[in-house]
Formats: sequence, structure tokens, C-alpha cells
Amino acid sequence: MITILDYGAGNLRSVQRACRAIGKEEEVVRDVDGLRRAERIIFPGIGAARSAMDNLSEMGVVEALVECVEQGIPTLGICIGAQVALDRSEEGDTECLGLIPGTTRLFQLDDPTLKVPHIGWNEVRVTQPHPLLDGLEPGDEFYFVHSYFLDPESDEHCFAVSDYGGEFAVAIGRGSFFATQFHPEKSGRFGLELLSRFAKWNGK
Repeated sequence: MITILDYGAGNLRSVQRACRAIGKEEEVVRDVDGLRRAERIIFPGIGAARSAMDNLSEMGVVEALVECVEQGIPTLGICIGAQVALDRSEEGDTECLGLIPGTTRLFQLDDPTLKVPHIGWNEVRVTQPHPLLDGLEPGDEFYFVHSYFLDPESDEHCFAVSDYGGEFAVAIGRGSFFATQFHPEKSGRFGLELLSRFAKWNGK
């Protein structure tokens, strides 16, 4: 069973469809009890960091989510779910979850041909091994929609990068938490393969 956290900023239907496509049952939860019975959690999101954190706080699930990660529950953040995992976001100068040291920053691009937000397919290059990235090859692409990018403090927490006016982190992790700036649920075969690996991952 995969637990999907609904905090009012998630692309839930696409994530649910992707779970079903890999043959996994899913449960959407909005409360502490739902999180605490989870075997593994997907923490998706679209929209803004400030509203995402406000929603999490209003629901009273911030502490429970952090506790799940600290207790070793395999947890996958997607897009905003990745951005708010860092200490803070420049979007609204928002204090975030602090699961991984770092800051989410706004793209500042010198190339006038590159637009913000960054929308579309882009190559993801693995920089260090991780069970969720097994089998990815140079040239494999995933789907992105974002104006802010992940900037972890330490390279030890960065597992893959992409290039858009410069190299930036697109897959970060620490312990039982892993997160992607790209959308696996919208990335065809490669995304479904990543989700299948997550469904079997023990968080180590």
C-alpha cells in the first residue's frame, strides 16, 4: 500500500493513476493518523511553497511527516514535495521542513531564449548511485514544470542533475527520504520504473 499525502497542493489523480499502473494499491490521506499508519509515503505537490507549507501546518501534519521520515518510513517527495523538503524556499521567503539542508531558489537565467518556468522534458544525469535511480542511462529524460530549483548544501544529498541555463539538482535524498524536482508520474516508462523501485525500496 502506498500512502499519498493530500495537503491541497498535490497532483493526486496523476499519482494515483501511476500507482495503479505499476499494480500498487494507494490510499489518499489528509491527517496525522493516516500518515502514522503508512508503510510508504508519496508527498507530491504543485503550486507555491508558501501555500504548501501553510496547508501542511493547518492540517497539523508537519511534525508527523517529519517523524515518519526520521523513523525510516520510505518517503518520496515530488516537485513542491521536493522543494519544501529543504530548509527554506526563496518563494515567499518560506521556512520549510528541513529534511535536507539547503535552499530552493528562483531560476536566474542569462540566456534570453530560456523561459521560466522550465516546462518540458529534460535529461536527468545520475551523479551518485541510489536504489531509486538504478538503471537510468545518459539521455534518459523526465518531465519538469517549475520556476524554482533545488540547491542542497552538500553534494552528498544530490543524486541527479539536469541542465537549464546551468546545472542544478533534480534528485535529492537523505536516509529514508528521496525527492525529485521532475514528475515521475508524468514521465512515461522511466517515471513508472522509478515508482516501481520506490514501491519496493526499504528506505536504505
